[in-house]
Amino acid sequence: MKTALIKSLVMLGGLGGTFLFTGLAAPAPEYRTEVVFFEREKFTDVRDQNFDNDKNRDAILEQLKTYLQERAQLYVPEGAKLSVTIKDVDMAGEFEPWRTPAGHDVRIVKEIYAPRIKLAFQFTDANGEVVKQGTRDLRNLDFMRNSFGNFNEPYRYEKALIDDWLRAEFPRAKKNTST
Repeated sequence: MKTALIKSLVMLGGLGGTFLFTGLAAPAPEYRTEVVFFEREKFTDVRDQNFDNDKNRDAILEQLKTYLQERAQLYVPEGAKLSVTIKDVDMAGEFEPWRTPAGHDVRIVKEIYAPRIKLAFQFTDANGEVVKQGTRDLRNLDFMRNSFGNFNEPYRYEKALIDDWLRAEFPRAKKNTST
């Protein structure tokens, strides 16, 4: 049975089976926010382990970038553009290897290890006119008490910083609820 299935799949591949798979890829979403990392290799702390590699760091940054682009869609109107340059990331927590008997890398999240993101931004309207720009040092010293949502969400404290910044920097227009 398995052999017949494998032969069928091989035949499909030879007869244009690639057609079946090329249509599955979704087009990349159109974001109104551009995110660039400036000298990411010099960031204070972007890693899951004490001795992490560039590939893991880039994967974490890609998650934060995608999150920022998706969340900014709620705040950046059509036609406008937000350009963000992230200059540093210091994730919540610190490594305390002495906490395990074997001295393994363990990130401990305590109130004294607040997350921080340094960024520069430029917000332009549909005509290309600069509406707002500046640099920000995002930090929430009360991050453990103010973080809501899914506790299994990776990098939830850093994502909460992004949400707080977007809400404060680009307040959305309130919808008229009167009739």
